[in-house]
Amino acid sequence: MFAPDYYNICGLLSIYEKVKAGERLDFEDGMVLFNCPDIAAVGSLALHARCRLHGDAAFYVVNRQINYTNVCVNRCVFCAFRRDAESDDGAFTLSVEDILARLRACSLLHLDELHIVGGCHPSLPLSWFENLLRIVRSGYPDLPLKAFTPVEIAHFARLEGISTLQVLRRLKAAGLVMMPGGGAEIFDEGLRPQLCPHKADAKDWLRISGEAHSLGIKTNCTMLFGHLESLEQRVDHLCRLREQQDRSGGFTCFIPLPFLSENSALKLPEAQRGPVHGLDQLRTVAVARLMLDNIPHIKAYWIMLGAKTAQTALWYGADDLDGTIVEEHIGHMAGADSASGMTIRELESMIRLSGFSPVRRNAVFETLESGR
Repeated sequence: MFAPDYYNICGLLSIYEKVKAGERLDFEDGMVLFNCPDIAAVGSLALHARCRLHGDAAFYVVNRQINYTNVCVNRCVFCAFRRDAESDDGAFTLSVEDILARLRACSLLHLDELHIVGGCHPSLPLSWFENLLRIVRSGYPDLPLKAFTPVEIAHFARLEGISTLQVLRRLKAAGLVMMPGGGAEIFDEGLRPQLCPHKADAKDWLRISGEAHSLGIKTNCTMLFGHLESLEQRVDHLCRLREQQDRSGGFTCFIPLPFLSENSALKLPEAQRGPVHGLDQLRTVAVARLMLDNIPHIKAYWIMLGAKTAQTALWYGADDLDGTIVEEHIGHMAGADSASGMTIRELESMIRLSGFSPVRRNAVFETLESGR
């Protein structure tokens, strides 16, 4: 960190003192950080918090993403991935054999995470997903299965006419160990209906995450930013995640997701049009690291940030880059121009060239030996 006088000039002295002492920041502190004109000062505080937790380690995972369908009943306004029906141009739904073929194609990678997520399909029953997890687990018993957002869990429960807790119990019995954090978007009750009026609301998203935690299922959490939300709504979102973590303790990693507007139906005001700029992305990563004192990891998701910004984000509080991925549709259909996957060598080189030490992990952030 810089000298105290520097933070005093920037209006961050009280926040500096809290960060140095390891004390929790409040909502007003979050607003001050977002409004501070000196992003270097904000970043230095986040770097201190990051290094206190993880030293110079930067994590990555050898993983394979599989999006099983983009047919979805939720009709989220911002989403460029979803299709409303199987007959729509670009719609797809994979079979179990399709998914297994994609797994077999990755046999040389020795995967440490399988990431399965998709749209809320109108007719795929919960038993289809249970069967999928059991087949994958039988063929790959040591491969951790990370699958299904709280939004998907709510959808499965509606289709089955059972509780979300029952859904989670059945999926855990089938092999689920971790859940991604998608679908959180922005929690604000006034704004959320403008973005995603038909999907699980903020209360349900947080409740389902807590239910998963109660069963020992770890989860990630996210925030979609850079669209219609205000800075106050960003800070509110972070505070609600922190409060849920205080209650249930199962969030492993937070992923800030910049809104990619290129192929979205969401129309932004003239002043907001165009991609979220890199400095705002870095500031949001930094504020998240400082506000989310009880969530251990902050991810710089290179697919949506781009490789260069993700590398820089390691100096602004992030400690994880996600992984090899292999094939990704959601971000790229929204306009991401990054590669669809990276090799282990490329990821480790990214980390080393950024000045950090690469650490290989699995889906639940257990450290693994490099070169597995």
